[in-house]
Amino acid sequence: MSAAGWGQIGLLALLVAALVRPLGGYIGRVYAGEPTVLRPVLKPVESAIYRLAGVDTATEQTWSSYTVSLLIFNAVGAVVLYALLRLQELLPLNGQAFPAASPDLSLDTAVSFVSNTSWQSYAGETTLSYLSQMVGIAVQSFLSAATGMAVAMALIRGIARRATETIGNFWADLTRGVLYVLLPISIVAALFFMFEGVPQTLEPFVAAHTITGDIQLIARGPVASQEAIKLLSGDGGGFFNVNSAHPFENPTALTNLIEMVLMMTIGAALTNTFGRMVGNEKQGWAVFAAMALLFALGTAGLNVAELDGNPAFTPLGVDQAAGPLQPGGNMEGKEVRFGIGGSALFAELSTASSDGAVNAMHDSFMPLSGAILMANMMVDEVIFGAPGSGLWGMLLFAFVSVFLAGLMIGRTPEFIGKKIEEREIKMTALALLVAPAAILGLTAVASVIAPGLAGPANFGPHGFSEILYGFTSAAATNGSAFAGLSANSPFYNVTLALAMFAGRYLVIVPVLAIAGSLAAKGAAPRSAGTLPTDGALFALLLAGTIVIVGGLSFFPSLALGPIVEHFAMQTGLTY
Repeated sequence: MSAAGWGQIGLLALLVAALVRPLGGYIGRVYAGEPTVLRPVLKPVESAIYRLAGVDTATEQTWSSYTVSLLIFNAVGAVVLYALLRLQELLPLNGQAFPAASPDLSLDTAVSFVSNTSWQSYAGETTLSYLSQMVGIAVQSFLSAATGMAVAMALIRGIARRATETIGNFWADLTRGVLYVLLPISIVAALFFMFEGVPQTLEPFVAAHTITGDIQLIARGPVASQEAIKLLSGDGGGFFNVNSAHPFENPTALTNLIEMVLMMTIGAALTNTFGRMVGNEKQGWAVFAAMALLFALGTAGLNVAELDGNPAFTPLGVDQAAGPLQPGGNMEGKEVRFGIGGSALFAELSTASSDGAVNAMHDSFMPLSGAILMANMMVDEVIFGAPGSGLWGMLLFAFVSVFLAGLMIGRTPEFIGKKIEEREIKMTALALLVAPAAILGLTAVASVIAPGLAGPANFGPHGFSEILYGFTSAAATNGSAFAGLSANSPFYNVTLALAMFAGRYLVIVPVLAIAGSLAAKGAAPRSAGTLPTDGALFALLLAGTIVIVGGLSFFPSLALGPIVEHFAMQTGLTY
């Protein structure tokens, strides 16, 4: 790898590490209702929202009422976004006179953005009006991220509290997440992107006259504001079809770096929030260490696979060695301005953080690179993940880890002073089995019926990988794609919506049930047989558990797709 590539990785690591503790502490104070630097300015706004909504923040909710509030709110959001897309041609701020989206595409898009997935079966600049982009897509990016953070806070309270039936107030958690965390950071990020050249305008597209006498429409719009929240929220839905590979979304190497920081920062900081709220910051650092280890392994694997180049080009005499005029390696599908280092790091972060934004074509990555990207998502996006979902997913695996450790020594497993018993393990198993069931089940169906086989652009193992990646991305609430899959069809729009719904809400419900169950328990006395969960040994156990569970669930499907494609390319076989 070039010095620039190593420098970018090092700088990203330093920036994120520097933000983890201060931002984690700030988020903890926000959700506790404690004074913060923004409280004097935003408290009147927060209080006004509660008055208008009729919310009493002093009244906390049980896990069941918290869950019902969340589901109702998200259902209303999906209906509003669906209606906005279906009525788009009748609404204002549609200077390009885009027609209404089809019923199946509207359904897919509504579920996608409400569930924090951002799967896009459309090209934004040729499908959605400015109103749909701002009021529909961008607003749901805020609300879906705040929903995920609220669930994480509820689970942390369940672990931290003793003998109580309540886990917080959903409406207060939602409001505080948007108002104090997502909105201020997004405003600063949007101003930075505007300074770097990202458009922010309501003027219509620009008609440019080419040297051949033709007229080319150059798309623009309120891009900077959507760019900021798409990255921060873990949503990743781009204003333009090519997402962060477009120079209007990601114009410079500096914006590329800041976009990666935004994708990673809240997911990383929440580990510190977790440690503070349970009264032991080392607990948070152990979780952070497990995430960082898995992230480092994925980044290394991607760079090795991409820098080796494409063996299929070797018999053709194509020079893939690095030199003064070329970077070497597999540059197919990548922006020259970002190179292999910037593209591989962005792709790893995109799939590990659950954001789904892309600055390169994942479909053009080497087969083993595609396997790594899918593996990042197949483990329920726990490697930093989206705001909230990455942390709660990691805590589910922590419960599995202490359960396995308890079996080894013949003790009831404990985690931070709480016994992990039959109810918690059943709910954990249910939550962790949702994604494999949705991914493998829907991939199997799509691989054998005509509407499913009409989607992939390729045959053989790569075509299978395109289908597998699509349902993996949907069920993992990621939203990126092997874009060789033509997903804007009734079959894929409906099945992907089912995968997104299952991967989000059939996980949230058992997570909140676990929160309620743990909150009702008293403290388990620490003894000589208690497994320490705040050190390097537990971090390694946690990372190992994730790898084993992911491998047992998905290795056969990866073997049918990217792994067999890798060996076929190495041996020169065609399919």
